[in-house]
Amino acid sequence: MSKKAAEHHKKSAEHHTHAARHHTEAAKHHEGGHHEKAAHHAHTARAHALHSRHHSEEAAKAHAEEHGKK
Repeated sequence: MSKKAAEHHKKSAEHHTHAARHHTEAAKHHEGGHHEKAAHHAHTARAHALHSRHHSEEAAKAHAEEHGKK
């Protein structure tokens, strides 16, 4: 696997981890009735999930580029 693809996979995993953490915080705040804080964390979680998807797509492109070179 190319180094470029590996880095994108790592970044994708990191963003998934951050998204999960924010989803947990959103749930906690929602249960506590702090809906504004919950919304903030939910929005941040979504942003991390989107960024993770971007890195996944870039990893796929890097795989395709690497495969195309052979």
